Amino acid sequence: MVVNVVTVHVKPDHIAEFLTATVDNHKGSRTEPGNRRFDVLQAADDPGRFLLYEAFDSQEAVEAHRKTDHYLAWRAKVEPWMARPRVGLSHVPIVPADPAAW
Repeated sequence: MVVNVVTVHVKPDHIAEFLTATVDNHKGSRTEPGNRRFDVLQAADDPGRFLLYEAFDSQEAVEAHRKTDHYLAWRAKVEPWMARPRVGLSHVPIVPADPAAW
C-alpha cells in the first residue's frame, strides 16, 4: 500500500476552476484498478491550499495512475493556476495494516 499526500497552493482567481478540474480527476482516479482512496481537502484557514490524499495498492498502481488521460489532463490544466509547485510525499500506512480495512 502506498499513500501519497500532495499539497497544492492555487492562485486565488483560479480556485473554482481548480476545484472543477480536481473533482474530475478524483472521479477518474476512483475508477482505476488499485486505487483505494482519492480525497480532496481544502484548508479551513486558506482557501487556496489543498491537500490530495491518494491511497493505492502498490507503487505500480501509482505509476499507472500517472499515465492516465484524466491525470495528464488535470496536471496540464491546473499547473498554470498553481501559486507554487505542488509538493507530494509518499507514505507507507501503519494502521490500518490490512488492505481490506481500506
